[in-house]
Amino acid sequence: MSDVVNAVRAAMPGVRADLEQLVRIPGIAFDGFDHEPVRRGAGEVQRLLAEAGAATVRQVRHDGGQPSVLAHFPAPEGQPTVLLYAHQDVQPVGDLALWRQDDPFEPVERGGRLYGRGVADDKAGVMAHLAALRAHGGRPPVGVKLLIEGEEEFGSPTLEALLREYRTELAADVVVIADSTNWRTDVPALTTSLRGVINVYVETAVLTGAVHSGIHGGAVPDALTALCRLLATLHDDEGDVAVEGLVSGEAAELDYDEEQLRAEAGMLGGAEFIGSGRLTDRLWTKPTATVLGIDCPGAAEAANALQPTARAKVSFRLAPGDSAANAVKAVREHLEAHAPWGAEVRIAPEAGMGDPCVIDSTGPAFDAARAAFAEAWEGTAPVEIGIGGSIPMIATFQELFPEAAILVTGVEDQLSNPHGPNESLDLVMFERVCVAEALLLEKLRR
Repeated sequence: MSDVVNAVRAAMPGVRADLEQLVRIPGIAFDGFDHEPVRRGAGEVQRLLAEAGAATVRQVRHDGGQPSVLAHFPAPEGQPTVLLYAHQDVQPVGDLALWRQDDPFEPVERGGRLYGRGVADDKAGVMAHLAALRAHGGRPPVGVKLLIEGEEEFGSPTLEALLREYRTELAADVVVIADSTNWRTDVPALTTSLRGVINVYVETAVLTGAVHSGIHGGAVPDALTALCRLLATLHDDEGDVAVEGLVSGEAAELDYDEEQLRAEAGMLGGAEFIGSGRLTDRLWTKPTATVLGIDCPGAAEAANALQPTARAKVSFRLAPGDSAANAVKAVREHLEAHAPWGAEVRIAPEAGMGDPCVIDSTGPAFDAARAAFAEAWEGTAPVEIGIGGSIPMIATFQELFPEAAILVTGVEDQLSNPHGPNESLDLVMFERVCVAEALLLEKLRR
């Protein structure tokens, strides 16, 4: 067992204690939430990096956004520099009744997993970086820069501008983004494709005001039914997205076991999969259309009236090879062409769109990563996966640092349930992730 591996294992009790302390900070960057915990989380990360031996560490922000933490461990002469990214903000907890613990921000261990909001997404990513630095005694064998963001879950509204502002300071030969997943707890993965995302508000209008459904119904349309018919045109009978112009592709040879996916998603017994092709195609390289919510009278308080307007928020995941600009154009043209009964259709894209991306996984940095993961997983080599979720700033990293190798690694697994209730982290796998990153820094040394 190498000295690096032993050093990580020796550091893990402290790493876990600091992870649990970060989880106790409810840093939610969404509008309407108290942002003091986000600032407190940034301060805690800054303290941890200073204690780890950073030559410089400070908080920065752009145009009123949430703070990010920048740190620097200078490169020994002749050695490359690695930029490590993670985020310390988290999603809202949602319905507390669905959690198996009274306080989602008080971490609890059950069955070898640590439960709590943000424990996997992405505070374990922050601590994996710190574990690697601690294993090297604060003097890593290569240069290390860190960017720990504070508003990723809110869509990173100011990150692109911040990256451009600090582009020279953040420049690196290799970028490690610890915000993805592994294929299974016992099979590591490198993420090499990610879908993009756009959210669109769709409104139908048919009347100047609500009118009696008995007097006018049967001849006069209502906006809510028109909206339902319009939304139904987004899919064909198999469940594939029917918007002409959206890109669709094929994934790698990996595929999901159907029963495994049903169990992971919590599908009811009679529910069927939608779409066509392999499951990994549907999850990674085909577009999706999901109705996130509808503005209309609630069922309990609804009057017997024809509604004049109705609005929905629809999210589209975009396959690699597409672009947010193309998707907005295609979706707009589709919705306008399928307006039922002459309804007025108004379309408003939401801010925070993100392009999909494909990552070239060749070169010495990826060779080093494969060797590090295989050693950490005791002989199991990493597989290359796509993810259906979106990390829009990866495309920005590709644009701003075109010569850098971008490694997207993961602290999550198929049971982590990020963004949902009972988010969790497999503790054995987490140690392997920390070992892999410490080994990667060693293997990147020229």
